[in-house]
Formats: sequence, structure tokens, C-alpha cells
Amino acid sequence: MTTVLIVDDQPLQRFGFRMLLDSNPDTSVVGEAGHGAEAVRQAAELRPDVVLMDIRMPGMDGIEATRRIIAAGSRSRVLVLTTFDLDEYAYGALRAGASGFLLKDAQPEELLAGIRAVAAGDAVVAPALTRRLLDTFIERGVTTTAEPDLRLAALTEREREVLQAVARGLTNGEIAELLVLSESTIKTHVSRVLAKIGARDRVHAVIIAYEAGLARPEPGQ
Repeated sequence: MTTVLIVDDQPLQRFGFRMLLDSNPDTSVVGEAGHGAEAVRQAAELRPDVVLMDIRMPGMDGIEATRRIIAAGSRSRVLVLTTFDLDEYAYGALRAGASGFLLKDAQPEELLAGIRAVAAGDAVVAPALTRRLLDTFIERGVTTTAEPDLRLAALTEREREVLQAVARGLTNGEIAELLVLSESTIKTHVSRVLAKIGARDRVHAVIIAYEAGLARPEPGQ
């Protein structure tokens, strides 16, 4: 059973999400919040597996709420819901520590699958969207350091190759084909990479790779 905290400033939106999640045998809504400050408080008290986070709310928005929930060392993982697939606010939430984002008009099965994935420790961003997010990341002029990044020091050469492929937005299957390895081997490598560089999930690993200068935008992107 995956426990969920719903955060949205629209009561009807929260009601719809609750109806969907309560009708699903694998999810349980443990609380609702109408703004970011309440979300932070309830996340600390209720310790849900997943926080379903709206971005645009009065007072404390979803980005700041996400940042505070993650900074507090919460076991909860944040899944952002947004109305635009490249909404700058959603991008900011990913940098604040969210494990991914979905569109508010996603199909019910997509939302449920996203919640399950986030609860299991995966990142919910499609590879194509990952590439577009990285375009935005570079366009914003995020500087990389010329100094060796200590987060990457423990990686083997193969693990660096895997991280570079992840940073390109490739799936495990695509990486396996690229490196001529089994998909299960790639999954193992990805897990080790995340552990070694201290990444929360795949999205966080991609950001680290770009910040460290290990990855660069490909020509034509």
C-alpha cells in the first residue's frame, strides 16, 4: 500500500485525486493540503510515501515546499503535477528535489503508474522530456566546474559511461543496446551510480552529470 499526501489549492482538484486514489487498492490518501506550508507540516507528521505536489499555490508554492520537504530528510518522495510539460516551475521543482513530474491532464492509469514508480524509487520523467529539460538546463546558463567533481571520483569507467548515457535521456534498454550489455546489468550499474554519487534518483543523477561537466548537450539538441 502506497500512502499519498495530496497538495493542491483547488478543493475540486484534491477531491478528484482522492476519488481516484481511494478507489485504487494499492494507494491510500493519508492527508490533503491546500498550500505549501501545510504540505511541509503534514509531510513531517504523516510521512507519506509520495507527496502529490501542485506548483502554483498562494503563499508558499510547490517548489519551496518540495525543497523544504527534501531538506528535512523526509522519506517522502515528491511527484509534481503541472499544466505545462516544460513549465519553468516544474523544472525548478526537479532541481529542488522532486522525483519527477506529470501533466495534470494525464490519464488516471498514468498517474497511478507514476505514483507507484516514485514510491519504488524511480524518477517519473519520460526520456524525451528529460532531453528537453536538459536543453532548458543548459539554456539557463548553469555553469559547470573545471575542477574534478568528487561525487564522480568513485565511479568506474563503465559507470561513467552509464551515467553519460542516462544524462542523454536513454532508457535502460537503450543503454543496454548501446553498451552491448543485458538490461539487468544496466539496472545494476544505474543503482550503483546513484548510490556512489549520492543521487536521489535518475533525474538528480542527470543534473549532477551536467553540473560536473560529464555531460554536454548533443549537436542539434
